[in-house]
Amino acid sequence: MVLRARLLVMLSAVFAVLGLVVASPAHATVDQKRPQGFSWRLVPTGSTSHFRGLAAVSRQVAWLGGYDGTVLRTVDGGRTWENRSPAGASTLQFRDISATDATHAVAMAAGTGTDSRLYATSDGGRSWQLSYTNTDPAAFFDCMSFSDPRHGLVLSDPVDGRFRILSTRDGGHTWQVLPNAGMPLAQTGEAGFAASGECITTLGRDAWFGSGGGAVSRIYHSRDGGLTWSAQSTPIVSSASGGVFGLAFRTPFLGVAVGGDFNAPAANTNVAAYSLFGSPWIGAAHQPSGYRSGVTFVSRTFATVISVGLTGSDVSYDAGRDWHTFDTGQFDTVSCAHDGACWASGDLGRVAVLQR
Repeated sequence: MVLRARLLVMLSAVFAVLGLVVASPAHATVDQKRPQGFSWRLVPTGSTSHFRGLAAVSRQVAWLGGYDGTVLRTVDGGRTWENRSPAGASTLQFRDISATDATHAVAMAAGTGTDSRLYATSDGGRSWQLSYTNTDPAAFFDCMSFSDPRHGLVLSDPVDGRFRILSTRDGGHTWQVLPNAGMPLAQTGEAGFAASGECITTLGRDAWFGSGGGAVSRIYHSRDGGLTWSAQSTPIVSSASGGVFGLAFRTPFLGVAVGGDFNAPAANTNVAAYSLFGSPWIGAAHQPSGYRSGVTFVSRTFATVISVGLTGSDVSYDAGRDWHTFDTGQFDTVSCAHDGACWASGDLGRVAVLQR
């Protein structure tokens, strides 16, 4: 209790400093204190697919990955959407997608055995290369993250008792399964969640992924590009359908986690946590208003974070310590581009752009 109290005092001081830091750079947006300043503007997609995959490139360009093998792309801010679905993939569920621009993208299909696949395009989705097909019946792809246009990681559920990591060094055109000797043993029932494409995140050589389904929810951290990992327990609820669903890091020392129980979406106890300077994960002082699957830092701010889920959207101005609900619509994932644009997507073709 003494250690926790000291950490809270330290974190409070850090948050006070962050409030000054975000206001000082000329190019940064000062974090606002009014959640009513945030809202979603829905944009029609002409599709009823379930879009758990989302890549926000800019205010104009975004990619969607959905069920029934659906991939959509917009280059005009969501006014029109082009069907860029890979040929022969109509039975697949594209639960994550990553893109660097309007022409280069990688789509991840999640499913049992060979239904877990990776596709890459270099011509805006006019053609796709099937770059990896999983053949292990125990593997199930959960999420994907790129630290730069060339280097990316994919998280799979445990195989032979350990989570499996795939790595690419050429923008997703080739992949290899990394050795698992540096991966801790998984708990009984522990797995990732292919709900938002945000259960793994990367910054340079650092990588983190979240888990649940076991006795406790955990967050794994690698400092060497996915070769060796350490695991920390979190206060986020864990159950057969609960745990850590989304992660976001502003720096290697400033991270936010969200989750909860997918089958109890309105439960708002122990659904978010944060960590500073490698400290143990601490439950948010004011939690989001329910289960949350997606989370991201807002571009051009330092400590503003958005989370989304089945019961609404929340914003935090202090790096995940306090959350404020600003929307009650359903989304599965959220993504912010470098130019400050933020997008969200979910079931029944639901897509929106953040207004603030």
